[in-house]
Parts: sequence; structure tokens; C-alpha cells
Amino acid sequence: MRSVRHQKALRRHQSLHRPSNLPRILRRFYMAIAVFMGLLVLGSTGFHAIAPTGTSWSDAIFMTLITVTTVGYDEVIALHTVWQRLFAGLMAITGFGTLTFLFTSLTMFFFESDIDDRLRRARMQRAINKLTGHYIVCGFGRVGRNVARELSLTQRSFVAIDEREEPFRQEVDSMQHALFLQGDASDDDMLLMANIEQARGVFAITGDDSRNLMIALSAKQLNADIRVVARCHDVRNIPKMKKAGADAIVSPDFTGGMRIASAMVRPHVVNFLDEMLRSDDGLRVEELVVPGNARSCRIDEFGLRGQHYIIVAVRDHKTSIFNPPADFMLQPLQTLIAMVSPAGRVELLQSLQQLHQNLP
Repeated sequence: MRSVRHQKALRRHQSLHRPSNLPRILRRFYMAIAVFMGLLVLGSTGFHAIAPTGTSWSDAIFMTLITVTTVGYDEVIALHTVWQRLFAGLMAITGFGTLTFLFTSLTMFFFESDIDDRLRRARMQRAINKLTGHYIVCGFGRVGRNVARELSLTQRSFVAIDEREEPFRQEVDSMQHALFLQGDASDDDMLLMANIEQARGVFAITGDDSRNLMIALSAKQLNADIRVVARCHDVRNIPKMKKAGADAIVSPDFTGGMRIASAMVRPHVVNFLDEMLRSDDGLRVEELVVPGNARSCRIDEFGLRGQHYIIVAVRDHKTSIFNPPADFMLQPLQTLIAMVSPAGRVELLQSLQQLHQNLP
């Protein structure tokens, strides 16, 4: 069933990363048109020169056209000498070759458009099928693009879904390793194509609350363990989204109001957070969960501070231990809260994996 859904949905989306041959084919097509126009001018001038006095330019142009296209109409300009016939023969051979090249390029243009799309779709889908622990961004408007940039900056894999192709083309250069699907994100087929069964989370952030609700509902039906963060404009819809399965709901209006108030009453904190988010090093406050099958260990085995990270707190269920001491015992399923760069996040993840590997 899943493979059938994949095949049906695969025909509907566009991918954008494979280099296309279309520009090269178009250049060949334009070059062939230019050569043909040059032959038309050259032939018309030549036939007008060898024609008897009083021959019109329309006759010369007509003679050129029937020669280069080899259609075989009666000659409107008589050819008597060997040189005149040689000129006509060269025009016919050159014109036939040029027209063949022109129509071949035109045919290749139409075939390449279809073949190129199919190859790029297949290549994109193969890359998506290999993902695990990735995120699905449903809606690639202004909010979706900012979410995608954050995921890209912090080196997290994601698949973006939107019904429009234009937003993807605008971001393809800045997100060269991102994966995109074109279609309705509330459709189960599109979520399956995005490999939701192996995904870590779904962002339901289209501009339509009802569609975000449907995305949350569909995502939970396809993967009950996935985390769903939804965007909600009307606060009255928040209870409905919670019932649909959204784990976290963000209201841009409410968040924007809090941000404006914070900029007034605590400007230095806001400036620090802004600088952190816009830093070239990509500093972030991250959370990393200790694997459930890891062994207990002292937190100083990691080092409370490193070149690329600082452990700020450890969260255990509903309790947070701020600035934990060096002898604090780290237990499975606890959450490390740390300020990290992308390299620091990788370093801490590797340390957590070693806890699992070092089990007796």
C-alpha cells in the first residue's frame, strides 16, 4: 500500500537540485534560428543578384525559402550557369542541415523538460527515503522559510512541502542540501513521501489554521510518536489543535506581542538573544536527551564547558537543575540544556552515543 501511495504522489512533486540540460538546449535552438535567419538574408541577396533585372525581393525571398526547405516548387528565378546552380545547391544543403538541427533541438527541449523532471523527482525521492530523524516543514511561506533556515544553520535534515514551486526556487541556492516536495502537506501521500515514519518532527506552519489542524491530525495518524508543532493565528483554535494531536502550538500574534514588550522592558536580554541567533557561529540553546539505554555517569565526564559548548542545566521530568555541579550523576532520559555551536552539538551527541557504546 505504501509503495502505491509513493508512486502516485511521486508524480505530483518537483525537485530542484539536479543540473538541467535545458539551458544548453535552448542555446542550441537560438543558435539554429540565428543561422537560419542568416541563410535567409544571404540567400535572398544572392538570388536577387543573379536574377534578371526587375526581379522583386519577394521572389528572391521565396526562392530562398523553397531552396533551403527543399519543398520542390517551381523555380521563380531561373538558374542557367553552373555557379548559379552550385550556389542553390549549397543553400539547399546548408538550409536542410540547419532546419534539421533546429527541429531536433526543439524536440529535445520538449523531451528534456519531461525527462529532466522525472529524473530530478526520482533523485529527490531516493534522498528522502534515506533520511532518519529529520523534520518535515509543512508550508514554505515566510514562517516556513525562517524555520528551514534555522534547521539548515543548525545542521538538521528536513523536507519542505508546499503547493507552490516558486518559494523553493527562491531558496534553492541558500539551502543547497535541502529537500523539497510540491503538493498538499495535509495529504497522507505527501507526508508518506516525506518519510514521516522515520521523521522526528512535523512543523504545521501554513497560513491556514484549518490546514494546520489537518496536518497535525494526519501526522499523528501516520506516526503516533512524532512531535508536531503547529502555527495558529486564531487563539480560539488552540484547543482544537491540541485535540488533533499538536504537541506545541505557537501563535505569531501572541509571540510577537511578547517580543515587543520584552524589547522595551529587557532590551539587553533581547539584544543578546538576537545576536546569538544571527551569529555566524550559529550559537543556540539546544536540548539533548540522554539515551534510555545509556549508563549513569558523572556530568564532568563530558566537561561542563568546552570550546564549542556550555552545559547550562539538566532537566529531569519537571525539575531543572541549573548549572549542575561536576559530581552530578547524569541518568538515562534526562535532558541536557546547553549553549552550543553546530560543532558543539555534534560533540555532545557523540559523547552521549559513547555512553551507549560503553555499556557492559
